[in-house]
Amino acid sequence: MTKQERISIATSNAPGAIGPYSQAVQFGNMMITSGQLGMNAAGEFPDSVSEQAKQSLTNVKAILEAADYAMEHVVKTTVFLKDMNDFQTVNEVYATFFAEPYPARSAVEVAKLPKDGLVEIEVIAVK
Repeated sequence: MTKQERISIATSNAPGAIGPYSQAVQFGNMMITSGQLGMNAAGEFPDSVSEQAKQSLTNVKAILEAADYAMEHVVKTTVFLKDMNDFQTVNEVYATFFAEPYPARSAVEVAKLPKDGLVEIEVIAVK
């Protein structure tokens, strides 16, 4: 069995890591992103949860594209919400980024997100 290399993926088209982690790691034909807050590359947050969800998924897309992946390669997502009452709003934005067959997904409410974000999304993609 051959040892596969982990490759750190980074792009300036999404916010940089705010700690000791990678924006994403590619391992063979699989890529796993770190959670992406709804802030732009300059670190600015839009006001609404729908705008933050859109920015979070735009960040995910930019990271995937940096390694020649696309949203259609996403097989699993995890959505972290500050308020589960925002689920439907985020779901409407989410549906504009994915087509059938949709990725598997978990959505959970959390007490707090980094930088007081309203939503954070991470994905697993496979080519």
